Amino acid sequence: MTVLLFLVGVLFVVLGIAASIALHEVGHLVPAKLFRVRVTQYMVGFGPTVWSRRRGETEYGLKAIPAGGYVAMVGMFPPATTEDGAVRQSSTGVFQQLTNDARQAAAEQLQPGDEDRVFYKLPIWKRIVIMLGGPLMNLLIGTVLFAVLIMGFGTAQATTTISSVSECVVPASRQAATDQTECGADDPAAPAYEAGLLPGDRVVAFDGRDVTSWDELSGWIRDAAGREVGISYVRDGETIDSTITPLLTERPVATADGTAEVDDDGTTVTQEVGFIGVGSTQELVPQPATEVLPAVGDSLARVAGVVLNLPQRVVDVGKAAFSDAPRDPEGPISVVGVGRIAGEISAMEEVPVASRAATLIGLVAGVNLALFVFNLIPLLPLDGGHVAGALWEGLRRGVARLFHRPDPGPFDMARLLPLTYAVAILLMGMGVLLIYADIVKPVNLFG
Repeated sequence: MTVLLFLVGVLFVVLGIAASIALHEVGHLVPAKLFRVRVTQYMVGFGPTVWSRRRGETEYGLKAIPAGGYVAMVGMFPPATTEDGAVRQSSTGVFQQLTNDARQAAAEQLQPGDEDRVFYKLPIWKRIVIMLGGPLMNLLIGTVLFAVLIMGFGTAQATTTISSVSECVVPASRQAATDQTECGADDPAAPAYEAGLLPGDRVVAFDGRDVTSWDELSGWIRDAAGREVGISYVRDGETIDSTITPLLTERPVATADGTAEVDDDGTTVTQEVGFIGVGSTQELVPQPATEVLPAVGDSLARVAGVVLNLPQRVVDVGKAAFSDAPRDPEGPISVVGVGRIAGEISAMEEVPVASRAATLIGLVAGVNLALFVFNLIPLLPLDGGHVAGALWEGLRRGVARLFHRPDPGPFDMARLLPLTYAVAILLMGMGVLLIYADIVKPVNLFG
């Protein structure tokens, strides 16, 4: 059963990523057709064609290697011209020959009537719309999935139901210094343990006030150090009234995301507050629509942080893959790593089905946001490289108009093909390294 659940999780993410890639290319296809550019192919994948069908002037199909996709448009490269506007003849040299071959292949696709349907003749803003259509589709998919996740399933929230009860109180400073959580001979008994509280009890009142949230209860406990107060909780449908005296003890200061605050030296910041020794059960609680965009923004910021430091992150992955160094759980992973994580999540039978489904949806949403950010990198063959080329052309033409100079014409993206090939090789190398690392040294998220 565990193996079957693992495969279900992998299949879910694989299909989700495949659909995301297909829709990314739709984001390019639709505006290209709206602007009357002749689109020769819409393909999901690379390599040999597995299946295809022609509809009108466009061939739609699937390729054997599911590692992306493409939309082929006529006239991606303008004809090479000399200073006087004449067509430049072929030149020698490896890079020049690569450029000439690519330009010749693009020219061979042209048919009578394509003169005004080539990509490079479009206004700059239309070219930018076409190239940004793919990344924006991924942003839209990610946002919709986050909305389903946050508004439908909800986010994990602490409830007033107790998940654990400590037997004693271990000072936070000793925990940080020795990583010791077991009770020592001199450690005082935890007030909740002495009061008879058990996991599964739901606290309904504290110090004569009705409890409506875990944060509210935690604040009251911190402020009640050394005072005997009343506490009421529900166990097996029966309300039990008791008393409890929160103990003044050293506890970590929590940040907004619930983690322990640390100072500039990396030491955990603590404070003396009231403490009874209980943990809260987490439940998925649907959130309002206003929480969707902030969550998307936070995720985009994290992804952007990884992308901005991508070379160093990849180097760290390489070091981990070929040494005993651990993998950074916040670092880049391949589709293989995402699939493995999805399988592990799906196979956690002790976790509620809703929580597992929500996590899988969150994985696909995160992949889409990563595709959005990654494709905006201003390097060919990424979409951001085409956008950068269009903006550079607009700048050149704007400067020429300002100083009453001749129009320099469209920017020849074919001249950047050597750089494009170099970037493509680096991306393929990075992909191979990440896949290898995800096989021999996978990211450990679950201990």
